[in-house]
Amino acid sequence: MTAIAHAPTAAAVKGSATAVLKAEARLFLREPGALFWILAFPTVLLCILGSIPSFREHSADLGGLRVVDLYVPVVVLLSVIMSGLQAMPPVLTGYRERGILRRMSATPMRPGALIGAQIVLHGAAVAVSAALALAVGRIVFDVALPRQFPGYLAAFALATLAALALGSTVSAVSRTTKITQAVGSVVFFPAMFTSGVWLPVSAMPDILQRIVDLTPFGAAAQALDTAAAGDWPSWTHLGVTALWAVVLIAAARRWFRWE
Repeated sequence: MTAIAHAPTAAAVKGSATAVLKAEARLFLREPGALFWILAFPTVLLCILGSIPSFREHSADLGGLRVVDLYVPVVVLLSVIMSGLQAMPPVLTGYRERGILRRMSATPMRPGALIGAQIVLHGAAVAVSAALALAVGRIVFDVALPRQFPGYLAAFALATLAALALGSTVSAVSRTTKITQAVGSVVFFPAMFTSGVWLPVSAMPDILQRIVDLTPFGAAAQALDTAAAGDWPSWTHLGVTALWAVVLIAAARRWFRWE
């Protein structure tokens, strides 16, 4: 009798979660700014860098690779960082600031469904952005596709998880949307540096490279480079990225407030 009583409620909550996801998807698609920075900007940056003649020349210092070859994994990471630190946190903080999460807590639908929908949508946008960057790199600049594709996917998934967890932590510790944007920007620029936007990690001096390897996006950049070259990523790099993801998820859960 108890199972029968709970079944309609569980089904209703599941249906409500689907409705929340659809509603959030419509709102997400109405944000051209966020879509541009996540979906288009990384590929636009790749095209700008690839248009520099010297970046298309093979270099002995880079093991026979070209600079544009190194920048494809970088722009893939850039889309991950843009989504995790610039796009998602203001949305979550805005929902809390306007009392939407508090009102949802009084209904059968839990606020976690809203957060889950945001994670799904931003994760999907990052996947599309990565596919676009890989396609443009291959078609326009003759950059080889990742030769160790399963390893590439593993590194990409861990990097995405770490970025979204970092964004959730930024949202958790920020009381207002303005503070979220400020904190997100402070974290954003070091994240861009460690991912290799200004200088690919593999081209950094050894000492700096070892330091950057301890950061989530530095380790992810190295893992993506290794997989692109055809080898399975170092378990150390995958482990560092995964460890950061676990720590940041724990921090977000510890500090996040619905009100």
